Amino acid sequence: MIQLFISVLLFFVLFFGISFILNMILRQTWLMAFVFPIIVVLIVDTFSFFTYFTDPGFAFTTLGREFAALGVQDIVILSSGFIGTIVAGFVIRFLRKNGYQMF
Repeated sequence: MIQLFISVLLFFVLFFGISFILNMILRQTWLMAFVFPIIVVLIVDTFSFFTYFTDPGFAFTTLGREFAALGVQDIVILSSGFIGTIVAGFVIRFLRKNGYQMF
């Protein structure tokens, strides 16, 4: 239970920080929210990224099976990372609205 709490907190803070920095530099508020599913695919799959281009039938069916085999804990941890990206977007919007200029 403690490991789950620490993992959730770690993923939230990690993706919040990455999203905040990318939002600040690129000025694209919701960029990481769209990139996050690609990162999740890279975390979940067990084969090379190039397999999606060389053998897409195998890659996507295997990916579907791996997503179906995820446990509740894994889904909670990955969801906390996504929530971190969303919160970073709202924080950036709030800061920009209140006059803070970053870069």
